[in-house]
Amino acid sequence: MKITICGSIGFYKEMETARDELIKFGHEVKIPELTLEVPPEFGEGRKIYFGQYVEQNGGIDAFPSKHKIWDLKEGAINDHFLKIDWCEGILVVNHEKRGIRGYVGGNTLIEIGVAFYLKKKIYILNQVSSNLSYKQEIMGMKPTILNGNLAGLK
Repeated sequence: MKITICGSIGFYKEMETARDELIKFGHEVKIPELTLEVPPEFGEGRKIYFGQYVEQNGGIDAFPSKHKIWDLKEGAINDHFLKIDWCEGILVVNHEKRGIRGYVGGNTLIEIGVAFYLKKKIYILNQVSSNLSYKQEIMGMKPTILNGNLAGLK
């Protein structure tokens, strides 16, 4: 099966591990770009992780809506949407983050929504936290919860 892995970039190492295991099972797998090359005004020739860059440079409110950083973020979102279009199903890697077990962030939520709209299979690695106000929306998209077992991905 063609699978696109989704999740918080904070889980990137876990995504790589899941990718490697799924490839061993015979799946084709794509994961998010960890970083994208930045233009000259951001220090050219290096890679950027959006969340970290924003935090280190004054926080989200330091970047007005027309700022170039949002063009880069838009590109990263579109790039991952193309991966979702390519696949037969997505795997959401959702471990503990910020003290929330089964964390699913805002970007991952919209990726799940895109997969749902495109009628892709939706697999979620761990139970989704009830501390997330949008858990009902996730559950309404009828994901298969794997309870940590990648072998359950068919």
